[in-house]
Amino acid sequence: MSRSRWRLVVPAVATAAGLLFGISASTSKGTDLRSGQTDLVGLINDGNAKVARQQREVQGLRKQVQDLTAKDAPGTSADQLTKQASAIAPTAGLSPVSGEAMRITLSDSTRDVSSLPEGGTADWLVVHQQDVQGVVNALWQGGASAMMLMDQRVISTSAVRCVGNTLILQGRVYSPPFTITAIGDPGALRKALDASPAVRNYRAYVDIAGLGYKAEQLDASFPAYSGSLTLRYAKPAS
Repeated sequence: MSRSRWRLVVPAVATAAGLLFGISASTSKGTDLRSGQTDLVGLINDGNAKVARQQREVQGLRKQVQDLTAKDAPGTSADQLTKQASAIAPTAGLSPVSGEAMRITLSDSTRDVSSLPEGGTADWLVVHQQDVQGVVNALWQGGASAMMLMDQRVISTSAVRCVGNTLILQGRVYSPPFTITAIGDPGALRKALDASPAVRNYRAYVDIAGLGYKAEQLDASFPAYSGSLTLRYAKPAS
C-alpha cells in the first residue's frame, strides 16, 4: 500500500524480550508515504539494542534453569525464577491484563478526490500501514504495558501489514476503521501521541483530507495471546 510523498519460565521470558519494539521492527520495511513522515530507522535501531540486552538476560535465566534442573535444585530457587517469569508474562502477552487504557481509531475519509487541495490523490483518503504503525510506535514509546490491534493481543512476533485499504494481522484481514488499544498511563500515552511526528502528520490530513482520528480513555481487559509462539524465518533461495 502506498501514498505518494509518504513477539514454564524460559518461553515467557524469551517472548518478553522482543515485545517492546517488535511491532516497529516487523513493520519497518514500509515506504515513506507522506511528506513529513518521521524516519523510523533510529527508533527501530534503539529498539533492537534494547532487545539485544534483554536477550542476554534471557540467556542468563535459561542457564540458571538448566543448572537447577541438572542439580535437582531446591524448590526455593526454582520458585524465584517462576515468580520472575510470572511478572513478565503479562507484558509478554501470555496472561490476561486489565487497566486504564487509550484507544485510537483511524478511519478512511468519506470525501471525494475532487474536494482535495491541488495535488491531492485518492491515496490521501485512506488509512495506510505507516499510519497504524505510527500510532503503535507512539503508544509503546508512551509506556504502554500491553496492546491490542483490532480484536487481537499483540506480542513480539505480531506484524502489521496493509494491502489496499485492508489490514492483515496474524493471518486475519480487517477493514477500516482500525483500532489500537493500549493499557498504560492515559496521560503519558496521550502525551506520546501528541509528540509523535508520525501521528501529527496523520492528524494534519484529518483536516486536509477528512481522515478519521478518535482518541478515547477507557478501562480495558485484554485476553492472553492465544496464537502460535513459533518463530518462522525466511530462507534465501538456493
